[in-house]
Amino acid sequence: MLPPGKDTNPELPSGPQTAIPTSKLKLLDQVRREIRLRHYSLRTEEAYVDWIKRFIHFHKTKAAPDPSGGGEASGWRHPRDMGAAEVRQFLEHLATDRNVAAPTQDQALNALVFLYHGVLKIELGELGEYLRANKPARLPVVLARPEAQRLLAALPGTHQLIGQLLYGTGMRLLECLRLRIKDVDFERNQITVRDGKGFKDRVTMLPDKLKGELSRHLERVKLLHEQDLAQRGGRVHLPYALAEKYPNANREWAWPRKRLRLTRRSSIGCGNTSIHVLRVHSAFGIRSGTLHWVFGRSASAVGGAPTRTGICNFLSRAVAANLL
Repeated sequence: MLPPGKDTNPELPSGPQTAIPTSKLKLLDQVRREIRLRHYSLRTEEAYVDWIKRFIHFHKTKAAPDPSGGGEASGWRHPRDMGAAEVRQFLEHLATDRNVAAPTQDQALNALVFLYHGVLKIELGELGEYLRANKPARLPVVLARPEAQRLLAALPGTHQLIGQLLYGTGMRLLECLRLRIKDVDFERNQITVRDGKGFKDRVTMLPDKLKGELSRHLERVKLLHEQDLAQRGGRVHLPYALAEKYPNANREWAWPRKRLRLTRRSSIGCGNTSIHVLRVHSAFGIRSGTLHWVFGRSASAVGGAPTRTGICNFLSRAVAANLL
C-alpha cells in the first residue's frame, strides 16, 4: 500500500511527447479513459490504477544521484522514461520482498503491459527471465450440502436471502449484489446476469422455493423506492449513455435502490469522486465487504461449518457440485 498522505495522482515530470497521445490528461486519467473505452470493470480499473501507482512510487525511491553533486535527485520518474528493466525489477520486488501470490504478480504485470501498450503506445519488449512467485497447485474447495445448509441457517435477514441465491443460482457475489429488478423473471423462473465474468451476459435458474421470499424482499425495496420519489430523490447511476437517451429511466422501478452512497467512478480529469449522491442500483444495496464479514462471522458461529475465507465463492461453486 502507499504511505499515508501521499498524493494518489502525482504530477509527473514532462518529457518527450513523441510516443504519447496528444492528451492534456494526467497519466492516471489517461489510464482510466483507456480502460473505460474498453468497457473494463470497475474492479479492473481500480486494480490497474493501483498497480501503476505502486510502480511509480517504487522507482521514485530508486532515484539516480543528482549530477550537481547534491545527493539523490528528488521527484517522480515517468513510466515513459523507464522500460522492461524497471518492470522486471518491480515484479521481482513483489515476489521476494512483498511475498505476493502468483496471480497477484500476474495482475501487476498485466497492469503494466496495459500501461505501456494501451496508454503510452510504447513497445515494452521482452522482459527476459525474472523471478516468478510460486504457483502451487490448489484443489477447489466445495461446501458439502450439510455444511451449506448449516451456514445458510445461521445467516441473518437479507444476508440469508443473498446466500440462498448464491447457492441456488450459482451467481458470483458481485453479480448477485448488482442484480436489478428488470433482470428477474418470475414467470420463467430465470435470472439474467448482466456484464458477468468476461463482460458477458448469461441466464441462470431462479429456484422456485426462493420466489416467495424474493418477492417479499422486493416489495420492501419498492416501498423505499416510492419514499425516495416522494422526497424528489430516487436517482441511480445508469450504464453507458442511457441517462442521456432516457432522462427519466434513472427513477424507474427497474433500477431499485436502498441506501445512499457516493458514486465510485469519478469523472475523467477531475481526480475526485463524483459529488452526486446516488442510490445503490442493485436489489439489495449491500456492500461486498460487509457481506464477506457477515458470512465469515456466521461460519465461525456454526459448530460444524467451515471457517475458511471466501465462503461466498464456495456457495456459488457448490450449486454445480451438489447437482451431480
